[in-house]
Amino acid sequence: MPNLVNELISKELASEFEGLDGLLIVSFGGLTVEETESLRDNMAEKGVSFRMVPNKLARRILAEKGLEFDRVAMSGNTAVAYGDAEAAINAAKILTEPEVKKAGKVKIKGGMLEQIMLDAEGALLLANIPDRDTLRAKILGCLSGPARGIVGTIHAVPSGLARVLQAHADQEGDE
Repeated sequence: MPNLVNELISKELASEFEGLDGLLIVSFGGLTVEETESLRDNMAEKGVSFRMVPNKLARRILAEKGLEFDRVAMSGNTAVAYGDAEAAINAAKILTEPEVKKAGKVKIKGGMLEQIMLDAEGALLLANIPDRDTLRAKILGCLSGPARGIVGTIHAVPSGLARVLQAHADQEGDE
């Protein structure tokens, strides 16, 4: 019977891991049920799937997908946060929030982003990547900056002339 259960879990994991763009391997121990559910809810809000996985099965299924993680990353209580690339970035942000770090029960052990394998340090750096809306705002600022400068320069000539004429008119009115 355990073989049947493992086979079903393997098929489910294989289908869930199909077409992954982002993945974080997470060690978590000592989390209460409430803390685990809170973490899952936070992840789900950001479009991240999060589940505890049997190490041996997850290692085998990920290896079939071409993702080789060392035994240290896939040891102990292991969970996987996965989805598209943005989901992996959001997961890293959630897992490095002060409340989560303060508890000290969750640790990122590795990851993958767009078929690039990441060690623990690389996976932690994903939390520093700005979200999509911030990137769009920065790009928009870069694109609109020169246009704003041109408009300011073109507007400066007539407004400067108007100020000079007004100053001259005020000076003649005083005399």
